[in-house]
Amino acid sequence: MSNPAQHHRITYIEFTATDIERAKKFYSTVFGWSFQDWGPEYVSFNGAGIDGGFAKGELHEVQAKSAPLIVLYSADLKATEASVVAAGGSIVVPTFEFPGGRRFHFSDGVGNVLGVWSE
Repeated sequence: MSNPAQHHRITYIEFTATDIERAKKFYSTVFGWSFQDWGPEYVSFNGAGIDGGFAKGELHEVQAKSAPLIVLYSADLKATEASVVAAGGSIVVPTFEFPGGRRFHFSDGVGNVLGVWSE
């Protein structure tokens, strides 16, 4: 089921964390966020004004990927992927499935990597 009102809007933000349990404790204690575990290396959160998640990463990965991953929604994932490529972007993580949908990551050619997801 698609959600046309959310098409190409930021709907999710993803952070990298060296310690998922510590991130959960910190953000729930300080900000009151709620969490859903998706295995030992990923947890999603809500209650922050925008939904998001924490992916497990080692220190060198966290430093290299210190910026959060902004994730846009698409009502038509294939069409959006084609538009990214046609506009000069590149797909850096091919489409993959996750609980609740599919997504890909792209580079905009000017130093940013974002994700796009759909049901």
